[in-house]
Amino acid sequence: MSYPGTAEFDRQMKRLFDEVDDYLEDTYGGDFPLHPARAERGETVNKEHSGLFNVGASFTAGFGSDYGRGYVIQVDMVTLADVESEREEHILRDAARKAEALLPEYFPDRELHVDRDGRVFKIHGDISLGTLH
Repeated sequence: MSYPGTAEFDRQMKRLFDEVDDYLEDTYGGDFPLHPARAERGETVNKEHSGLFNVGASFTAGFGSDYGRGYVIQVDMVTLADVESEREEHILRDAARKAEALLPEYFPDRELHVDRDGRVFKIHGDISLGTLH
């Protein structure tokens, strides 16, 4: 059994976060040294495996959340440098703003939002996937 919209929703989410990754690489990619074991930007097929950033989201059921279920935005910087917490927060906020700006392009038929939910940013709203078959 599967929900009919799951695969397409996941593909669109991946495309959106690949674009957020490109934005962060263009904006902050030269600010910190890349981890020595990490491939340079563009050297792998999947953006998750190269460059300074690994950007994506993971589903949460939203227990104890003000917004309920949704997708927590994750931004990992792959560097051995000590990144100040204020700088890391600035980059995370910028990634959340970029993701929110891209949501209507990647999910035009859905009402989706990005908001701070405790210590994280979350995409929430209409994340329905259809009916179970």
